Amino acid sequence: MSKAQVKSQFIELQRTLMPHIGITAKLMMIYMKQKFARFNVDLTPKQFIVLKHLTEEDGREQNHLALITERDKTSLTRLISTLEKKGLVRRVVSSKDKRVNHLFITKTGKKTFESTLPLITQSIKELQSGIDQEEIDRAIKTIMKVRNNIKELTSQNPGYK
Repeated sequence: MSKAQVKSQFIELQRTLMPHIGITAKLMMIYMKQKFARFNVDLTPKQFIVLKHLTEEDGREQNHLALITERDKTSLTRLISTLEKKGLVRRVVSSKDKRVNHLFITKTGKKTFESTLPLITQSIKELQSGIDQEEIDRAIKTIMKVRNNIKELTSQNPGYK
């Protein structure tokens, strides 16, 4: 492949969603980590997401939480262990099946989530500044199509996993 062909492919790549979604997601995580640190919030954005899901439905099965947060079981287990050490969640082994853990948010976890929520809301407003709701809705619709395409492709071909 010639240098001109490689350069042409790089230019075409920049006109696709993939690099822009990936870079934006990474920058958002960095932004939120810095914001949490600035406000002395002892959480990561991923830990906040787990607390959010447990606030919505306490007592979820750990495997179900891995599914809805789209995290592999190993990384979620590490995340849950960290949240347990911080006293924000607790694991309870199912009485019906010893292989199943149910996750519960503690009072401290609930307070931490509730005190962090305004910071998240403020951050979203800052990050979406200058973008009207129609643009946001269109972007969400597009990103959801990409996500669904990924799910479709990975479910059809186990070699992708």
